[in-house]
Amino acid sequence: MATKKAAESTLYHLSPRGFWKKFRDVVAVNPEISSGLPLPAINRFPPPGSRPEKYSTPATKASDPAQNPYWKRDVRRAYPQLSVVTQPELSSLLIEHSTPQSYLLPNASVSVAAPDEIAEVKKGVPADAPQPVDLSVAISSITQKQKVYSLAKLPPTLPTSRKRWVPQLAPDAPHDPHGYFPMVLYK
Repeated sequence: MATKKAAESTLYHLSPRGFWKKFRDVVAVNPEISSGLPLPAINRFPPPGSRPEKYSTPATKASDPAQNPYWKRDVRRAYPQLSVVTQPELSSLLIEHSTPQSYLLPNASVSVAAPDEIAEVKKGVPADAPQPVDLSVAISSITQKQKVYSLAKLPPTLPTSRKRWVPQLAPDAPHDPHGYFPMVLYK
């Protein structure tokens, strides 16, 4: 008894009937090949569009017209906004951040006050607004307290995409050892 090893070409695909079957048998190179059209009842079940419920877009913050005004969505007019730092603000920031931070050692024991104790301590101290200080005075006072830059701690530089060239003396070009040759080569 021989078993069929090829897949059934018409099992899951439409096949022509009547006149078009006879026409296909005559015209087609291989009439046994599948038409490639799947049976709609078997291929997609349940068929699309057969479900009774309708899709509704989930409500989001953007779908609420009261909370989504046009000027927030208009990206054509999203111009860059300027930010201004005045000299008194900059001087107060410099003075506040010039004190060195005290870092804790990993094995040091530290007791932290409870939030209620901190609130009680802060209630007794009136908050004084810092007086505006001239920027030049702030910079001179900071540089007098501590040396800002040294050979070990250089000022920041602009980032560049290529490595900075450091001149290194290269071997001399061939020349007469007793003649005048003023050229010096660098790599």
